[in-house]
Amino acid sequence: MSMFGDGLDKAVQKAFTRPAPKNAGPQMRYLVDKLKGTKAVAELLGMSQRQVERYVAGTAKHPRKDLAARLETEVKKRWQPQIRAKARQKAATTGGIVVDTRARLGYTAPIGSTDQDRIRHLTVALPPRYAARLFDAQEAGATDQELKEIAAEALKEVYFQDGGLRAGSLEEVRFMDIEHLEFDL
Repeated sequence: MSMFGDGLDKAVQKAFTRPAPKNAGPQMRYLVDKLKGTKAVAELLGMSQRQVERYVAGTAKHPRKDLAARLETEVKKRWQPQIRAKARQKAATTGGIVVDTRARLGYTAPIGSTDQDRIRHLTVALPPRYAARLFDAQEAGATDQELKEIAAEALKEVYFQDGGLRAGSLEEVRFMDIEHLEFDL
């Protein structure tokens, strides 16, 4: 499970204007329409083409829990692509992104300062350039660790250094033991 990637996806999904289909039949029909056939959907979900056809026809209605989760994930990945793109564009150019986290945060600073890691609960509005970097890295297939490093750099600048007004000699921010992480556009 990708904590940062999933968090960014959930933030964008809040911009949807209509809810995604919730039942297996409509979800399968949507995927069949988007992927242009039952064979592609069967390969995507790791099931037989015949079983996909059963869901499309309505003779099969209740998928196993693991299949239901994969089905929901794949539908949400493809749901309202234009709305998703507009939300990302707005966050990356004008709106920025808000990160709400409860995690152990620490920093590397000059000798004599108190740089001990501690649990902090932060809700910080990040500027659009960091939203753009997060979304671009996610699109490029960045790992959760790479997304965490971008978020830590953003927290360093916005929270710890207050946009350059304090802690100018701060070298690095450590972002560990994440208990809660949520993004909002």
